[in-house]
Amino acid sequence: MRPEVLYEDVLPGGSHWSFVANPGVQLELVDVEGGGNAAMLAYNPGNPLERLNLPDTLKCQHTFRLTEGHCLYSDMGRIFCSVVADDVGWHDASSGTCNAAIVRRKWGALTYQEARNDYYRNGRDSFLVELGKYGLGRRDFAANVNWFSRVDAADDGAMTFAPDHSRPGAAVTLRFEMPTLVVLHTCPHPLNEAAEYPRRPIGYRLSLAEPVAEDDPCRLSRPENGRGFTNNYLYALGA
Repeated sequence: MRPEVLYEDVLPGGSHWSFVANPGVQLELVDVEGGGNAAMLAYNPGNPLERLNLPDTLKCQHTFRLTEGHCLYSDMGRIFCSVVADDVGWHDASSGTCNAAIVRRKWGALTYQEARNDYYRNGRDSFLVELGKYGLGRRDFAANVNWFSRVDAADDGAMTFAPDHSRPGAAVTLRFEMPTLVVLHTCPHPLNEAAEYPRRPIGYRLSLAEPVAEDDPCRLSRPENGRGFTNNYLYALGA
């Protein structure tokens, strides 16, 4: 049975948003039109020095991609959130985000004065706008996830973006395991070579998750994840 949706909305393509999720909150992201990209950073709102660590996330789970059953780790060995459902099967965790130079080179410049809210935003500046609301800035950047995007790596290390990897209506659901500052943008993936600036909307729904069971698939998918949940438990005792 699907949980009751407590709040939902749509982020237009080329926009940004942030919020603080409490433990037990679920965030369902939906690729409304297909071919979307939702870039995400995560921080501990009580100690923003603790932030998403994708190298450790991938290494300890022996993966290059993210999908159902995986967890997103902080740089202190705790789990920000678990991927509890996924229609896509592959989300990029290696390519970073686009910046103003990339957007200008690929799609030109369209300013706010010319297009108002439809101007060409880039991922780096979008992250900075949201981070600034919490007293954070450039020194607080970390590697980001790109939900709904796929990048393949060749034997020589060359990375290739898979256009329209995600179908319309595809969704991924995150269950938060500790207080988490979530920072999102819907700007283009940095390796997207679309002829026109991609402006794909991403829907989101907030709900409450069931309590994490002892046989929870995310907890059991890797031995490291069991230790990560234990670290969260110890942190909650201290908090």
